[in-house]
Amino acid sequence: MGFSVSGSAAIVFVGVMIAAGIAVPSLVGSFGGLAGAQGEQIDRGVDAANTEFEVWTSTYNGTADTLEIRLNNTGSTTLSVNDTTVLVDGEIPADGDVSTAVDGDGGAGLWLPGETLRITIEGVEQEPGRAKMVAENGIAETTTGFGG
Repeated sequence: MGFSVSGSAAIVFVGVMIAAGIAVPSLVGSFGGLAGAQGEQIDRGVDAANTEFEVWTSTYNGTADTLEIRLNNTGSTTLSVNDTTVLVDGEIPADGDVSTAVDGDGGAGLWLPGETLRITIEGVEQEPGRAKMVAENGIAETTTGFGG
């Protein structure tokens, strides 16, 4: 083996080492981000699997034009009151028309397992056909027949 072959091999080896030194940190960072995203996805799936709530009562008051829905958190996930959405006949009521209370506390921001969330919607001019409540993680419950 002459000097030109050995020299060329050394230059190629050094080039490969430099390229690997540049590429490896980028790959490690990408794989770390991917692993983190997969962990978050698993956590969301566990929360969704542990989320369960049921409609306890739903009442329409035609005299006061209000709809009151009481939900029981029967799962093991703590839910956000502000991130729980209600749709009345497919429409989201204006924020000013909706009030909430958890076990009588109108300022509660969390809805713990075993607690009851009361949603009162004002300005409902006729008895709705259905109402759908959706938790922050997409779990939903629908009710019809409001006894009004």
